[in-house]
Amino acid sequence: MITEVVSKPVYQILNALTGEPRIEIALPLALKELVRLKLQEAHQHRTSFEERYSMDFAAFKKTWDQDESADKHSYEIEQDIWEWEAAVTDEERYQGLLAGLP
Repeated sequence: MITEVVSKPVYQILNALTGEPRIEIALPLALKELVRLKLQEAHQHRTSFEERYSMDFAAFKKTWDQDESADKHSYEIEQDIWEWEAAVTDEERYQGLLAGLP
């Protein structure tokens, strides 16, 4: 039955990581932990931008949209805004995924 759902090596890894021999329990546990780690990474990435610019993304985007940023079109600023927005979006997405897991 187990090999019909996941391969034996994957089952063994899930069992080793979670300590749970039942696949229906081990898989959600492993997924939950993965989503938590990804959420933590996104959170750290977002907060690093907030510390660098001393504001949250919404405030930064507002100043950027209103041309209040002196270096608006610099490579560094444009790259930061896209990466920062991705971190905010990822964090929201991972929070939603985590909330949907059993």
